[in-house]
Amino acid sequence: MFLVTIYSILLLAGMFVSQLFDLAPVQDILIRTTTVCLAYIMIEVGLEFAINKNSIKSYAFDYFVAATAAGFPWVFCSIYFMLFLNLDWKDALLIGRFAAPTSAGILFTMLAAAGLGTTWLFRKARVLAVFDDLDTILFMIPLKVMFVGLRYELIVVVPLILALLAVGYKWLHFLRLPIGKPWLLMYGSAVVYAAELLEHTTKVHLEVLLPAFVLGCILFNPHDPQHPGEYAHEHRYLEPTPPWAVVLDRVIKGLFMFFVGCSLPKIAVQNISLGVIFLHVMAVTVVSNLGKCFPMFCYRRSADLRHRLALSIAMFPRGEVGAGVLLVAMGYGLDGFATTISVLSLAMNLLLTGVFITIVIQLIRPPRKSQKKC
Repeated sequence: MFLVTIYSILLLAGMFVSQLFDLAPVQDILIRTTTVCLAYIMIEVGLEFAINKNSIKSYAFDYFVAATAAGFPWVFCSIYFMLFLNLDWKDALLIGRFAAPTSAGILFTMLAAAGLGTTWLFRKARVLAVFDDLDTILFMIPLKVMFVGLRYELIVVVPLILALLAVGYKWLHFLRLPIGKPWLLMYGSAVVYAAELLEHTTKVHLEVLLPAFVLGCILFNPHDPQHPGEYAHEHRYLEPTPPWAVVLDRVIKGLFMFFVGCSLPKIAVQNISLGVIFLHVMAVTVVSNLGKCFPMFCYRRSADLRHRLALSIAMFPRGEVGAGVLLVAMGYGLDGFATTISVLSLAMNLLLTGVFITIVIQLIRPPRKSQKKC
């Protein structure tokens, strides 16, 4: 829990910095550095990813569960904005989408820091989070069409996503390249540069989450998945890790958490009472997280209720994805009270990240056996 606490403190520190100082002059550097750290994390996640190609149909259900994790919070938040903040359906759908996305980077960083990298929960959360991010990207397409019209770049994104998924599936852990920590950082930087080059030359914007994850998937992984119990934490088995590489890994992930906090937009409360704002923020946070709880009713053959509930709670944390899409929302001119509530709800989820992971740990911890009295 030490790392979870440190990451939470760094997240909180970044949030205070974002509100106290004008970071506009360094915004480009901040976003680029955060994105490189995120790419590094997602490449590590891809290295861990494994699927049984003989039972590929089972992943269709995972995709369905992930679609609910992406869709239900969107629907619930949109309904709330229409009923209680008097937004029309179009604006409510847009801001509701931006209030709900899951942050894969923070999720895996915190679960790994908690030592849950070899558990059923981590493996299932990894699949659901990737599908969740995929659904978030796909759900953005019709919303962009509503606001800016049908453009060619939106038509290009979907085939590109499908092509990346096909590459990751066909050449899973096939490419034999160095996978030490400095190399992963270099690969992450290359992925970010390639995404920026794609956007600069073709005007097609592709989040680095998926390409970084796919790169990790195709990199060779020497781990024997039949003996996961030999490893206390994920990634350590990949190759001998010297102390300096462990420090580098912690620094990268710590910077990521701090910069995610720094990416939070300025919060404007206007002339509305703090009590009203607090109630709205609490309501949106609860409604959004309730939408993430559908996995609790699934996987009954694979896990008990405590583990299924822990899986749902593990999907609660948000971060760089939420901050990024909220900036997009402001780009559409949606910077009113509803957007402020979404920002504050995002901030609350960020602050509660450590709490969520602590609850997850308590839920999946084996119960202590009562000692028999002599």
